[in-house]
Amino acid sequence: MKKYVIIGNGTAAVGAIEGIRAADSEGLITVVSAENHHVYCRPLISYYLEGKTDLERIKYRPDGFYEKQGCTVLYGERAEKIDVQKKQVILSSGKVLDYDSLCVCTGSSPFVPPFEGLDTVENKCGFMTLDDALKIEKEITKESKVLIVGAGLIGLKCAEGLCQKAKSVTVCDLAPRVLSSILDDKCAAYMQKKLEEHGVKFYLGDTATKFDKSTAFMKSGAKIDFDFLVLAVGVRPNTALVKEAGGNVGRGITVDSRSKTSLTDVYAAGDCTETTDISSGQVKIMALLPNAYMQGKTAGLNMAGKDAEFDNAVPMNSIGFFGLHAMTAGSYFDESQGGEMFETVSDGGIKRLFTKDGLLTGFIIIGGGERTGIYTNMIRNRIPISRVDFESMKDNPNLFSFGKEYCGKTLGGVV
Repeated sequence: MKKYVIIGNGTAAVGAIEGIRAADSEGLITVVSAENHHVYCRPLISYYLEGKTDLERIKYRPDGFYEKQGCTVLYGERAEKIDVQKKQVILSSGKVLDYDSLCVCTGSSPFVPPFEGLDTVENKCGFMTLDDALKIEKEITKESKVLIVGAGLIGLKCAEGLCQKAKSVTVCDLAPRVLSSILDDKCAAYMQKKLEEHGVKFYLGDTATKFDKSTAFMKSGAKIDFDFLVLAVGVRPNTALVKEAGGNVGRGITVDSRSKTSLTDVYAAGDCTETTDISSGQVKIMALLPNAYMQGKTAGLNMAGKDAEFDNAVPMNSIGFFGLHAMTAGSYFDESQGGEMFETVSDGGIKRLFTKDGLLTGFIIIGGGERTGIYTNMIRNRIPISRVDFESMKDNPNLFSFGKEYCGKTLGGVV
């Protein structure tokens, strides 16, 4: 009977479990979980903080999932070493796990810059885990002044979750705009305005250079007093286990389209890996839930002897603040890079479609967002613009813009 070990207990791990079980109903699966929680959906921790969900509904799979899948879960355990020669994983407790196939789903960890005086701040944490959300929930009161360092998705979702719970929420970031990795200037300003309408204050192009207990000294010379500090500067993939075992590692663990690492019988999936973005051809970190699951499932199928590939990863984000929703996907190329942008502005929001070399490469849609999956499908499958009625698709994406032949194949009949 084959022995499978999965290091990590997030979305990618669930994908790996379900992939294995799709091909092998009897093998032994052991999951090593550093956290003491049943697998949960990380993007929902801000909604938990806001009171829009609870600890039951935040679960990514229901109670009984592991038992149904025939898994043994070791909670509160950390993998310390992979011995590739002996095909063993050594845990923090000293326990040794033998494996035939191993999947590393270790995710990422918060990046904390070496701020001067950070050790003098008593009340602080990140915003990556359920334990972070539980700590913030316990510490924050209606009189709390919160400072969040980082205006990316993690920092802003934390700000949204705290607006009704704290006296004030201030966000700072060295970048000149919010969500700088996924939005351009115009779209970022649109989202920032929505947050400001709900009381969030911003210091952009500015960041803390020093802390002294409950005061942040900013690069601009400003001083910000706070009661609680949230560090949401960014994340770094957890690659050490594979690197120390001799595996190939760039910014993330290097994997192929089968989720295979350079180590024999060792796979990896999720936020700890780097993969090729089909919209740009670049190898990058794509810390996204759908990609993590698909990578994990691909790994699981291959661990169990199947031949599966995941080779059309696309960066995608679905975000919302106070009822204003935005969806982004792919890559944005400007004129200097040979790209072209098509914009539609309405009272409800902004739509920007980006093209290059006859392909749709990316989009930003704020407000609305119906049938955006059609745009994503074009990007993921590299469908040439010449094959569709792109003029009608700019305003109204629908399958019929692809023509009768395509619709007939897609819908399973003659149109």
